[in-house]
Amino acid sequence: MPTNLCPKAQEFLSKPLQQFINGNWQDSFSKKQKEVINPSDGSVIALISSGGKEDVDLAVEGADEAFKIWSKLPPEVRSEYLLALADKLESESHTLAQLEALDVGKAFVNAAGFDIPFGIECIRYYAELAKTADFGTPLALQGIEARVHRAPYGVCGFIFPWNFPFDLLMWNVIPALAAGNTVVIKPAELTPLTTLYVCKLAKEVGIPAGVINVVVGSGATVGTPLIENPKVRRMSFTGSSSVGKQIASLCGQRPIPCKLELGGKGAAVVFDDANINKAVEQLSGAITLNTGQVCCTATRWLIHEDIYDEFVEKVTASLKATTVGPSLDPATQMGPVVSKVQQDTVLSYLEKGLSEGAEQVLAGGTVTVDGNDGGFYVAPYLLSGSPENICFREEIFGPAAYLVKFKEEDEAIALVNSLEYGLANSVFSEDMERCNRVAEQMLAGNSWINAHNVFAYGLPYGGINMSGVGGGVNSPETFYDYLRDLTIARPLG
Repeated sequence: MPTNLCPKAQEFLSKPLQQFINGNWQDSFSKKQKEVINPSDGSVIALISSGGKEDVDLAVEGADEAFKIWSKLPPEVRSEYLLALADKLESESHTLAQLEALDVGKAFVNAAGFDIPFGIECIRYYAELAKTADFGTPLALQGIEARVHRAPYGVCGFIFPWNFPFDLLMWNVIPALAAGNTVVIKPAELTPLTTLYVCKLAKEVGIPAGVINVVVGSGATVGTPLIENPKVRRMSFTGSSSVGKQIASLCGQRPIPCKLELGGKGAAVVFDDANINKAVEQLSGAITLNTGQVCCTATRWLIHEDIYDEFVEKVTASLKATTVGPSLDPATQMGPVVSKVQQDTVLSYLEKGLSEGAEQVLAGGTVTVDGNDGGFYVAPYLLSGSPENICFREEIFGPAAYLVKFKEEDEAIALVNSLEYGLANSVFSEDMERCNRVAEQMLAGNSWINAHNVFAYGLPYGGINMSGVGGGVNSPETFYDYLRDLTIARPLG
């Protein structure tokens, strides 16, 4: 265990971690355990109980019973519970940031400066929204007294990936809780630490037993039984497009609503009149943030031919200056990728791209960090060439980008829209009329102007096509996603 962990993080990791079911910590029925690995050096961080169907069923039963109480509480009361949780998380934000950085491999400065505070802000946003939400709408009909009542679904299931465990937990689970649902969560086996620590703090502030449940395990042993449990009324999945299609199929067989936040292959269009320094800052920051393991990041860079050489010179200098190191080192700007499997995947794309004729703009790739020989490090790399190259067309999920020159606006838009993904793109230009014109033609859930990765509460975020369906996060629409419409009518006369 790293020696620079704070006492609370050390205490939390000092013994095997259990499942959190119906307000209790307990081993899985199978008694199996799985190692949680530190991406910075390959060492074991913790042992964690590995769950299965029996654990899922028990968690769903607890959530179903808790729903009968939690759903009947006034929204103001639920909000008070959530606000107390926000205060508690804030008081332990340093511990949460260390656990998140350690578990994922992300730079501590990013976990402490963005992930944890932004996730806590989510709780306060939805807690306040719930107090003023519209839970019913009267209908003006001839001869009928009628209204639409909005009610929570019941038990909602969540399956999360490993790249942003804390924020994805907040963005998805908190609006469901604020709306009156109870939840069963399957975090990624690779990165369960902050999710379980949130459970610890939720219990300490008195959130009723069964409202929040966490079962850690694989997709086959935990994810599928969660989807198939008849008392789960709604599902949400964040992760790859390929797995998302499988989950959508399972949900369709029941059928139950399913929200999918899936992969992406974002494009950034940089016109000849763009502020090059700003574009360089935004795009180099995009592929180094969380070591490029961000579904909405820009990894296809479409650069106008007149500024291409200047852009390349400046962006390569920026990326070469990025400090790569272990996650908890305060000097680290970019940590390792999350696992050996992910490291191999990111490096294999470099080989595939070159084998298909790409030019290596910035070598990057394999890198070692002194004193951390077992870590899963990858230095940023840039390729350029034909848009038919695999590295232009497939999501790499690492610190890599593919550059293509363009001349005309229509050419750039066609390249942006040439893939099946539709999550987030950006356009860089000093001409706001052009920026808005291009942004409106991009096939995606989000178009950003002179920036990439723009997030705020109240700003809807979601995907289309192979990047998602069924709602987004961070907005009032997310809250209402977790309420079902019930029509109530009485004939008059």
